[in-house]
Amino acid sequence: MEIQTKPLDPGLYFVATPIGTARDITLRALDILASADVIAAEDTRTAKHLMQIHGVTLGDRPVIAYHDHSAPALRDRIVAMIAEGKSVAYASEAGTPLVADPGFQLGRAVIAAGLSVTTAPGPSAVLAALTVSGLPSDRFLFVGFPPTAKGQRAKMLAELAAVPATLVLYESPKRVHRLLGELAQCFGEVRQAVVCRELTKRFEEVTRGTLAELAEAFADRAVKGEIVVLVDRAPEARADAQTLEEALRAALPRKSVKDAAAEVAAALNLPRRQVYQEALRLAGEE
Repeated sequence: MEIQTKPLDPGLYFVATPIGTARDITLRALDILASADVIAAEDTRTAKHLMQIHGVTLGDRPVIAYHDHSAPALRDRIVAMIAEGKSVAYASEAGTPLVADPGFQLGRAVIAAGLSVTTAPGPSAVLAALTVSGLPSDRFLFVGFPPTAKGQRAKMLAELAAVPATLVLYESPKRVHRLLGELAQCFGEVRQAVVCRELTKRFEEVTRGTLAELAEAFADRAVKGEIVVLVDRAPEARADAQTLEEALRAALPRKSVKDAAAEVAAALNLPRRQVYQEALRLAGEE
């Protein structure tokens, strides 16, 4: 492998970096890191270590830490460098810049200044998880990290319940059991889902099943590492009356009328009011 060092045109170069295995970086990404006038990184220690692993010499080139807490003045300084003719490589801490990453505002500022923005594509936890999940990938929605506040979290999940696309969420290992339980309650226990942990790393783990099965599997488990949760798309076809009745008769012995109706409505993609009225009728017969 030979790294090419050559002058780069002025501009901002977004560089995707490995999400685990260091060798997942692309040759073009290494060329850019070796050639850029300035290195900007979400985590400078991670960027320097990655460059060291691959034999990319930093020399006397400046390295700038650019992260969520960076002041707007630093962003303006980077834009000014590019305007003065510098090439700036921005490396995420892991994965593709702008995906759950602070590079978004930097990219917008450079574009607003009429300057060049390009990318060296590469690793992405979103696409890696979709690839191994077995869930439909022709249409998907990247949700990112759910809010931690209970009310905001519940509102977001309710809005996503009927989306006809595979959902991709990031979550803290400390909260993944909570998320799976909430998804099972909001989307229905039978919806297919996948939990990916430590993708591309030594202890990579992919767990597939229904939301109910996954919620049970992770309920009492201490989890470590990076987590991606994927949920199958909402059913497009609505169930007939017989299917609705059968689903409610299966759910009512386990849950209250309200909770059974919510579960079945999400699972069958039916209006909650309609399902609740039918649940009340069936409950009254018993």
